[in-house]
Amino acid sequence: YYYKSNLRITTMSLFENDIAYDAPEWLTGEHMTGTTIMAVEFADGVVFGADSRTSTGTYVANRVTDKLTQVSEKIYCCRSGSAADTQAIADYVKFYLDLQENETDEDPTVEVASRIFQLFCYQNRDSLSASIICAGWDKVKGGQVFCLPLGGMCVRMPFAVGGSGSTYIYGHCDSTYKEGMNEKDCLKFVSTRLLLPCTVTEAVEV
Repeated sequence: YYYKSNLRITTMSLFENDIAYDAPEWLTGEHMTGTTIMAVEFADGVVFGADSRTSTGTYVANRVTDKLTQVSEKIYCCRSGSAADTQAIADYVKFYLDLQENETDEDPTVEVASRIFQLFCYQNRDSLSASIICAGWDKVKGGQVFCLPLGGMCVRMPFAVGGSGSTYIYGHCDSTYKEGMNEKDCLKFVSTRLLLPCTVTEAVEV
């Protein structure tokens, strides 16, 4: 370690053309998000939310990241993993849902959107880092939440939690979740649980 202006920087030895040099960890670290995303379904819809922090190793690159992406009028996805990978997948899914809507003149269902997400995540599981929660409402089954963790599995759940920050609240969510919650209860459930792994300066979008 070395110190400069009271800032501690971790250095690591790198080799380029057999020449060793030092570089700070945040400069060479893989771009990962310390993310917490969450969604809960109720009778008339869904409530979903996410923190807004994007980090590169231990360095916070952005505190106002939007991790909720609309893919259809009543369907959203919560993104965690590689920001570039999940944004690209969400764009592809939005394109195919728009195409289906134009061809059938009907709103796409949440399950169809989730299966398209699964198709991209599973077929590219060795090259992508993407964990997604697809949530929304349709006239067929109402409010629905589908969880797609790393690897491309797709399963419907009454509530879903994802991202590296979710490891802090999994047990708490399991013990406090109640079936049959209304919209107000779901809003409180999501907002309070998302604040648990966050620092005071981080924002939560619900």
